Amino acid sequence: MTLTDLIPALKGPGRRRAVDKVVELREENVILLSNLHAAGDEIALLRQDLAEAQSAQGQAEELVVQQQADIDELAADNEVLRDELLKLRARFGPQIAAEANANRIDVPPRQRDTSNPADQATGPIDVRSLQEAAAAGLLGPVLNPGRVRAEGVA
Repeated sequence: MTLTDLIPALKGPGRRRAVDKVVELREENVILLSNLHAAGDEIALLRQDLAEAQSAQGQAEELVVQQQADIDELAADNEVLRDELLKLRARFGPQIAAEANANRIDVPPRQRDTSNPADQATGPIDVRSLQEAAAAGLLGPVLNPGRVRAEGVA
């Protein structure tokens, strides 16, 4: 605090004095410098994060390459085992089938209990064309095939 701040009469009249503007610019300069230092600290932290991320990316890429090599190796082993399986099936297939037939379990066919009248088995449904039904006599006496006479109607 200066002497002119303590004694307002020394400041003089007017709002645009150079002394006031210098004080205002110094305060703004202090704020800007503190912002600059904070930005520098933030940039340093971001650079550190970037270095850590690049290191993690390198490790991840190494892991991917290693896993791809494992996948290729397992695929090759799978092909070898598939070929061996096909050879063994061709060689021992008849023996395995003969063993399965020799050790089979026969189950007698199941008989449905139809002693309950509600559980009676249904018969086949008679599906014939009209000509076949007329020839079999299932339609009754029909004098004129174009006109069927209703019972009880004159």
